[in-house]
Amino acid sequence: MDKQTPKATTPRIRRRSVTVDEQLNAPKGLRPALTRRSSDRFGRFTESVARAMGTPWFLIGLSFFVVLWMTYNTVVPEDWRFDSADIGFTALTLILSLQASYAAPLILLAQNRQDDRDRVGMEQDRQRAERNLADTEYLAREVVALRLAIKDVATKDFIRSELRALLEELDNAAPHDKS
Repeated sequence: MDKQTPKATTPRIRRRSVTVDEQLNAPKGLRPALTRRSSDRFGRFTESVARAMGTPWFLIGLSFFVVLWMTYNTVVPEDWRFDSADIGFTALTLILSLQASYAAPLILLAQNRQDDRDRVGMEQDRQRAERNLADTEYLAREVVALRLAIKDVATKDFIRSELRALLEELDNAAPHDKS
């Protein structure tokens, strides 16, 4: 007879779909993390944009773009120009305004995320400082308790001084005994 060994089966976990109503009724920590991940992804994106805009390379590239734009629209024949210097490079102004209108909120979002990280870091530092203070106070109390306990214990110097005093007493008493 040929026996077959049973195959080990692993339990399959089924995820149930969560409705929006269930998401809103659940406590914040128990809600699905989809919204947190997407907001975190957007936050990382804003930080990378803000970080890139704060570099010298961005300023050099933007300056190069503006100079190239102005040079092209000034030097090339009039039929090939798409932004006239006569009306103050309106298209360039609009492009730079659009860039600035997106840059400012992205930079503010990145700063808010950094402030949140700093706030968490400061809270952790405060808690660590409280623990260190509590540990230091405990150790100080223990040192005081040890000092008080050691006061009652005879030290080498105390024993030596007592032995010297006894030897002097014996030396002083010895001449009186011989007579």
